Amino acid sequence: MTAVLVVDDDPHLLKVLKITLEANGYTVTAASDGETALLAATRHPLALIILDLGLPDIDGTTVIKRLRSWNPVPILVLSARHTSDDKVEALDAGADDYITKPFGPDELLARIRALLRRTTDHKAAPVVITDAFTVDLAKHRVTRDGNDVRLTPIEWNILELLVRNPEKLITQQQMLTEVWGPAYLKEANYLRVYMAQLRRKLEPDTANPRHLLTEAGIGYRFQP
Repeated sequence: MTAVLVVDDDPHLLKVLKITLEANGYTVTAASDGETALLAATRHPLALIILDLGLPDIDGTTVIKRLRSWNPVPILVLSARHTSDDKVEALDAGADDYITKPFGPDELLARIRALLRRTTDHKAAPVVITDAFTVDLAKHRVTRDGNDVRLTPIEWNILELLVRNPEKLITQQQMLTEVWGPAYLKEANYLRVYMAQLRRKLEPDTANPRHLLTEAGIGYRFQP
């Protein structure tokens, strides 16, 4: 069974999450504070961590950073903090996705499935296929309707970063750092220009993109 660690200081929510996840076939370990969560992560082989940011001992973002120093397990943040700054901070610290409270169980389960698919299916596949275009990561080749699509080096780097992390929200800061370097953290306009160019080349309807999605004020997501 798939092992999940759930970290939240609300005992009622912790119980609800445990019941919901176990009813859907997951094995659940629960923790009510950050230090207990970090200890549990060393003792159990985990497929996923669901983490609240407002913990009583150490902030959830600190937990993420400490986990990321040694553990690549996917982290789904579940938090009452709604601001873009909070989301960006958690994602930049190493979280893979972020849901704000209150939330629906169906959305939570869908996000979990998406994260688990990304870690199990896509890393082994050098070819990413959508209904609009195909990306061959090994050959650095993009095709649409059977024809090669010419991308600039910057366009390729952005597209590669997104398709290697399907369904994961990549923040603007992450993308600017990885594509241009840390000196360009304030140049979000670069991303808007290049994402528009990529959509013109790859999306059938640039006004309603299906695969290269924008999370307003936060970043971008590739939807296969």
